[in-house]
Order: sequence, then C-alpha cells, then structure tokens
Amino acid sequence: MNDDAVVSGRIQHLDGAWEGRLERWMGHDRETVWRMLTEPQQFVQWLAPGSIELRKGGRVHIDFGDSGVVIGSTVLAFDPQRLLAYSWSSGDEPERPLCWELTTAGEGTTLTLTVRLPAQEDIAKACAGFEAHLDMLAAALEGVSTRFPFERYLAARHAYQELLPK
Repeated sequence: MNDDAVVSGRIQHLDGAWEGRLERWMGHDRETVWRMLTEPQQFVQWLAPGSIELRKGGRVHIDFGDSGVVIGSTVLAFDPQRLLAYSWSSGDEPERPLCWELTTAGEGTTLTLTVRLPAQEDIAKACAGFEAHLDMLAAALEGVSTRFPFERYLAARHAYQELLPK
C-alpha cells in the first residue's frame, strides 16, 4: 500500500508542540456527522464509551477501558454542528487539545481533526490512532460495526513516522 493512501493528514512542529491535522470527507450531512461526534450512543460505536456536555466548559469523559486510558477534561470550544474542542488528557497531564471541525462539502461533510501534543510525545502514534478511529467512524456512519483496525493503525503509524523531520 502506498503511504500516501494510508494517511489523511500532515504533521508540523509549532511552538514547542506537535500538531497533526487529519481531514476526511464523509458522505453524510453535517448534522449526522455531528451526532456521531457528540452523542454517547453514537460515539461509543467508533471511539469509546463516555459523555460530553455540549457547551463551552462542559465536562468530557471518555473511557478506553481496554487500554486503561480515561479522558477527563472540559470542552474548550463549541459551535453546534461546526466545532468541538477538548483536551485529550486527564488530571495533571499536559494539555493535548483535539479540535473537530465540520464543513459542508457537496453532498457530504468534510471533517477536519487537529491534534496537538507536547513536543516530547509521539505524534505519529496519536495521528495513527485517530486514522484508525476515523475509519471506524466512517463505517459507523454506514451502519457497520467494526473493531479497532490494528493493522491499519500500524501502517498509518509507519507512514506518519516517515512524515516527521529527520
């Protein structure tokens, strides 16, 4: 598989942090994609169990039980059906902001996910994980249940590592 086909994003180093930006076109309207990002009974299908209080300052709780990772943060930005941002961290951990942006694109929606991590963390691993979860989101939008695509994750991680400055 060509690495260009494996990843949908790019990585850059900004202000002592890494930023990954992934973009996907989804063949569904913005309202449908928004529900998949924000409603617990929807995002459990492709991300993990949890809840998000849909307001700036609202509580975010996402529990990746299998890995032991629990996200406990607050909503940083909120614009219904357009923008949702929160940190992908808990407690005293460093901020790892995620920003989900939706725009109408023809008969569907462009979803742009921006991930920021401290410079000492593995941005290739983070972006690869989100590539896999975005595949799961696309499947869930089509009514197909999937498990985490580990082989896809490994291929994407290698591709993102190749994008990092040497």
